[in-house]
Amino acid sequence: MNQGNITALEKTISNDYSNIGGIVVQKNGGKLYENYFNGHTAETAFHVFSVTKSIISALIGIAVDKGYISSIDQKVLDFFPDYTPKRGEKTAQHVTIRNMLTMTAPFKYKSAPYTKYFTSESWVKSALDLLGGKGAIGQFRYTPLIGPDILSGILTNVTGQSVLGFAYENLFSPLGIDIRQDIVFHSKEEQLSIMKNRHESGWVTDPQGINTAGWGLFITPGDMVKIGQLYLNRGVWNGRQLVSAKWIGESTAEHSRWDKLRYGYLWWIVDGNQHSYAAMGDGGNLIYVNPKRKLVIAIASLFIPGAKDRIKLIKKHIEPIFEG
Repeated sequence: MNQGNITALEKTISNDYSNIGGIVVQKNGGKLYENYFNGHTAETAFHVFSVTKSIISALIGIAVDKGYISSIDQKVLDFFPDYTPKRGEKTAQHVTIRNMLTMTAPFKYKSAPYTKYFTSESWVKSALDLLGGKGAIGQFRYTPLIGPDILSGILTNVTGQSVLGFAYENLFSPLGIDIRQDIVFHSKEEQLSIMKNRHESGWVTDPQGINTAGWGLFITPGDMVKIGQLYLNRGVWNGRQLVSAKWIGESTAEHSRWDKLRYGYLWWIVDGNQHSYAAMGDGGNLIYVNPKRKLVIAIASLFIPGAKDRIKLIKKHIEPIFEG
C-alpha cells in the first residue's frame, strides 16, 4: 500500500465524493484502511438508508435457519391472520416472502404515498394495503420505503420479539454491534431530521413499535464492515455460525433483474465473475464484499440527492490500491 495512492484516493474523495463520512477497508479479515471525514469519528452512527434491507435479509435467513419460517415460498398474508385484504384484492394473496426478498411483488401505487405512510398508525398495515393490484408477480419493482416493512411484520409475528430484539440477540450482539435503542418520531420535525444527517445509534420504529425494513437503521462504518465480513466468512463469526452458508449463497445470487442491475435477496449483485455483491443505501452508503479478493469495504455517507456511484469509486480508486 503506497501512501501516494492513499493521498490520491483522499483527494478524489474530497473533490468528488465529499459527502462521505467514513470508510473502512478489510482484506483477509484484517483492517487495511480506516478514515473519517467531515468531522466524524469511528463512533458516529450514520443513517444507512436501504442498507437496512440487507440486514433484514440476514434476519429472515436466521429466522429460516431457526425454524420460525419454514419456507420463503410461504404466502405473505399467511403471517397476518388478523389482516383482511381490501375487497376485490386477489393478487396479494399469492405474494410470497421470496417475492418480497427479490423485489418482485406488485404494489398498488405509481407514486409512493409517503405522507399517508408516515402518518399511518401501522406502517406494516399501510404496506399490506398497497400490496397487490394489477401488477404481475415476478416482475421486478423496487420499493425503497413502502413495502419491505411487511418483512418486519413477519419477523415480529413469528419470533414474538421486536426486529431489533431479534437482531440484537442473534446478529448484533455476537458481532459486537451495540444497537439496542428504538428511534420513535414524536413530530414531523424529528422525522425530517432522520433524512437530514441526524446521527443517533438505533433503529426507527412505527407507532406500533415495529422496526422499519427498508430504511431507518443507524450504524457505524465499523458495524457495517462487520456485516460484510460475516458474509465473506459465509456466516461464521468467531467459530459460530450466525447465518447459514446456504442462505448467504442464495442471498447473493441473482434472482431478479432491473435492466442491467442484478438482485439477490435484498442484496445487489455487482460482478458475476468475481461474485462481488453489495448492500447499497441512498446517499452513497454501502457494504461491498468481493469474495475473490477477500475484500470488504464499508462506506458511510451523509445524505445528498444523486450521490455519485460508490461502486465506480471502489473499482477505480479503492480496489487497485489493495490488490496485493
